[in-house]
Amino acid sequence: MSTNGRTALPATLSGSSANEATTGGARVSGEAVWHALAKASFAVVSHVSTAGEPRSSGVVYGTANRRLYVAVAADGWKARQIVTGDQVAVTVPVRRGGVLALLVPIPPATITFHARVTVHPAGSLDIGAVSKDLEKLVPEARKTGSCILELTPEGRFLTYGIGVSLMAMANPALALARVPVA
Repeated sequence: MSTNGRTALPATLSGSSANEATTGGARVSGEAVWHALAKASFAVVSHVSTAGEPRSSGVVYGTANRRLYVAVAADGWKARQIVTGDQVAVTVPVRRGGVLALLVPIPPATITFHARVTVHPAGSLDIGAVSKDLEKLVPEARKTGSCILELTPEGRFLTYGIGVSLMAMANPALALARVPVA
């Protein structure tokens, strides 16, 4: 269905289990979305500043325990503007196309979701204790001056192009899915 030129999706997709959604006949599971999130490392985080202005910023992240972790400078605007309990919007582009993307402009697939933020002040979280893979987020020289933003996804992932062929990405009805976070 379409409203004002936008494709609307039903809140629930019939024939889907509690942790997967159907998109164009293909099943997109929560596990597939988490796998794509774990393979990627770049996201755009959007929020509203303390002055009420919209903001977005590209960040490098790592995943562990169904959460995203982002290291930010303790004196930077993200650490000053985003506080524990805030809700942010996150969009993760997922590169698709391989060699074909060099010949044909193929947009990335995307995973978009809301997340609740927990801010860990500089030095308060041993990121290596959360996951050894996350240690690369904070180089030794920046450990004392970096806050960690822990992003806990909520609700559903809105995916575009996850679990479908490159050709299916041209059709929003086939490429879009809503997948429960859990």
